[in-house]
Amino acid sequence: CLFPAAMQEEFDIDLLRMFPHLSEEVSFNLTNQTSADLREYIDAEKTNSLADGSTVVRIIISCVYSVVCALGLVGNLLVLYLMKTKQGWKKSSINLFVTSLAVTDLQFVLTLPFWAVENALDFTWLFGKAMCKIVSYVTAMNMYASVFFLTAMSVARYWSVASALRAKRRPIGCSAKWMSSLIWVSAMLASLPNAIFSTTSTVSNEELCLVKFPDNRNAQFWLGLYHTQKVMLGFLIPLVIISVCYLLLLRYITNKNVTISNTKRRSKVTKSVTIVVLSFFLCWLPNQAITAWGIMIKLNVLHFSYEYYTTQAYIFPITVCLAHSNSCLNPILYCLMRREFRKALKNLFWRITSPSITNMRPFTATTKPEQDEQGHAMVPLNPVEPDGTYYPPGVVIYNSRYDLLPNNS
Repeated sequence: CLFPAAMQEEFDIDLLRMFPHLSEEVSFNLTNQTSADLREYIDAEKTNSLADGSTVVRIIISCVYSVVCALGLVGNLLVLYLMKTKQGWKKSSINLFVTSLAVTDLQFVLTLPFWAVENALDFTWLFGKAMCKIVSYVTAMNMYASVFFLTAMSVARYWSVASALRAKRRPIGCSAKWMSSLIWVSAMLASLPNAIFSTTSTVSNEELCLVKFPDNRNAQFWLGLYHTQKVMLGFLIPLVIISVCYLLLLRYITNKNVTISNTKRRSKVTKSVTIVVLSFFLCWLPNQAITAWGIMIKLNVLHFSYEYYTTQAYIFPITVCLAHSNSCLNPILYCLMRREFRKALKNLFWRITSPSITNMRPFTATTKPEQDEQGHAMVPLNPVEPDGTYYPPGVVIYNSRYDLLPNNS
């Protein structure tokens, strides 16, 4: 799962054996009667586990992870390549954040093979304690970095439009670089609990990768605080900031004093950023909602119920897959929504699929003539046709202007 496990108690062992990804969600104090009821319910679930196809579900989830990893690698590497080859794009702060977000998603998908193997092997961790810490930390860090960069993209877009309409545009390239550095540092700090408390733990003779807090009276408090931080920093606070930015942006765009030439171009970019942001929150909302439900139970605000157990057992893994899929959606949205990406992508595919005619320009394009040292254009007196000249099928070739036209012309 995405953030496997925290602290274990004795009555959780059977539950962890069936669904280890619940370990971070069900570590709370129960009465003896509730604990007995839970054991009885788990025994019944064990009897029906084969009928429920839990093994099939795990394999399907592992396959989804593999597909998301492949698409995410291709898509994000493609975005980084396009950003690298198009030097003019780098002047924009929004494109700097796009590049950083692609790096974040690329690092994120590199952790998916580990979680795919874990799911396929009934959540058994085969990669050792050190890799448990590294993979858990990288996963959490890039989750925070992703939402922070999406928030920064919304703020940058609002600032760009607002400053342009006020005729007080300020260069924000330098501040964008500082903001990117601050985002990476903040994501690293927010993920420190995963780096410190992630460890391997033996449950029912199987090695699991867990986020396990020290066994003491305050362990339950720290566990609740850990999940509260994930919901607040990784979802609620960015949601508020992004919503405010886009509401203010909508107010500026709908202002009657704004000229069409200023808003038409910026509204297209704003639309693409909005779709990227909405895709993130729609992908992460179910996962964060179930996490918030678990926080209420840990803090004794709500009681543990079989509905919660069933949600964790069968719905939570699906929400994790949905959250992971966001890492491969962002590059797809970039290429579909932004015209410069679509154009660059077409040119790239043209060069890849037609390597022998890489230097050929479209018929509607203009070619700039070569210049001499004084800057004068040089036109050849006797142009020589290259050997590799490409002619589309059906084109009639004339050697001179005096050749006769076809009879049907």
